[in-house]
Amino acid sequence: MTFAITQNCCTDAACVAVCPVNCIHPAPGERDFGATEMLYIDPAACIDCGACADACPVDAVRPAEELTPAQRPYAAVNAAYFERSGQPERQGADHGPNFHAWGTPEFERVLPADFAPLRVAVVGTGPAGMYAAEDLLLHTRSDVTLVDRLPAPGGLIRYGVAPDHLATKRIGETFARLHTHPRVRMHLGLDVGTHVTAAELAAHHDAVIYAVGAATDRRLGIPGEDLPGSIAATGFVAWYNAHPEVAPDAVALSADRVVVVGNGNVALDVARILARDPGSLTGTAVAGHALEELRRSKVREVVLLGRRGPEHAACTGTELLALKNLPGVDLVVDDHDPRVGAAIDAAGAAGKAALFRDV
Repeated sequence: MTFAITQNCCTDAACVAVCPVNCIHPAPGERDFGATEMLYIDPAACIDCGACADACPVDAVRPAEELTPAQRPYAAVNAAYFERSGQPERQGADHGPNFHAWGTPEFERVLPADFAPLRVAVVGTGPAGMYAAEDLLLHTRSDVTLVDRLPAPGGLIRYGVAPDHLATKRIGETFARLHTHPRVRMHLGLDVGTHVTAAELAAHHDAVIYAVGAATDRRLGIPGEDLPGSIAATGFVAWYNAHPEVAPDAVALSADRVVVVGNGNVALDVARILARDPGSLTGTAVAGHALEELRRSKVREVVLLGRRGPEHAACTGTELLALKNLPGVDLVVDDHDPRVGAAIDAAGAAGKAALFRDV
């Protein structure tokens, strides 16, 4: 039995570090690392040790034989990565007594022993800020001050990840252990620029890292953009995630059709939340007011608009598979343009457009 990496992959490579046979790619230092949608396990090299599953912070690694019907395509997705040309060579070569060939030595980043501890402020407690804080705590003797303008930490993990992606949200638990680190102080509800100036923050620290992300929506500048019922994705996502700056009554699902402009991961998140059975969200991190509105919802059709063909869809294959496997929902591709069907038919097995073939 081999293991496979599924939709929840956060690509932090914790699994790569513990794999004894080097069967998880792309690994840090390889050309594709950070550029692929997820990491992949080579089924021809996996020895079924389970170390990767134990190390995964978001429960994305599962035994291939235990995958649910919705997860089964990921066994093929993992294998396809290694079947495509230009990907890492399968680990079947004889490297002597070692499981795999040694790579270039890497040395931990450390400051000289007599170097005074740095005081570093990290503005933003989302993934970017917490990865920065983790690196400082692991590799230096720095004292870290965490600053966030919201009353609860987490950033996008708390307020941006869809509530039905429970395993993805679980990485917040990994970050939370750093909040009580003896060299960490955290100030919540503190807005840099309002409660304290950037100059004041810099004056009390050796360095300041700004990891505040994109807090506002991107305006399109088109007529009707501000009409009632026209909502930015940032506002809708914040609404169902109980963001404190979005009113509980900010969204009313009184129409039978909703149009989502765009086909990236956030667009698919919005479509999935609107289309799925509200009962399946019970027990998730969805806001109580949002769950009540979803139960009252009159929405019966969600239209996703993309300005280019299916081969150029901005979403990842994993998000598309999640939408395809949504119980009780029919996914239909509008092929009014003959190029749409042609692109789907011509897609290779590993192409994103190929995922539309059976819809």
